[in-house]
Amino acid sequence: QVQLVESGGGLVQAGGSLRLSCVASGIVFTIGDMDWYRQAPGKQRELVARISSGGDTNYADSVKGRFTISRDNGKKAVYLQMNSLKAEDTAVYYCAVERMTTNRGPQLNTWGQGTQVTVSS
Repeated sequence: QVQLVESGGGLVQAGGSLRLSCVASGIVFTIGDMDWYRQAPGKQRELVARISSGGDTNYADSVKGRFTISRDNGKKAVYLQMNSLKAEDTAVYYCAVERMTTNRGPQLNTWGQGTQVTVSS
């Protein structure tokens, strides 16, 4: 089964930047929409950003103008550049893919293990 492996989280001061990466490991032929979600303590998981296979993007209102999602189809990767970070951005960030085509056929609803982002004020 193809897994999503995230990296890039950490501790940063308010106003700083971080770049998250997520790479699909295994034999993958196509990947559909790629998403970044986050979940803060005591809150529901929320969609932060989405990028389609064609490069169209959508963002949560809370991150528009500060976060940028991008993907590299050749590397089977999605990235989240986070600038002007705020304390309220503190959360565990997850990448997710609704559908991908692998050497074993379609694989649905794949999630990464999560990476912690902590923004100190």
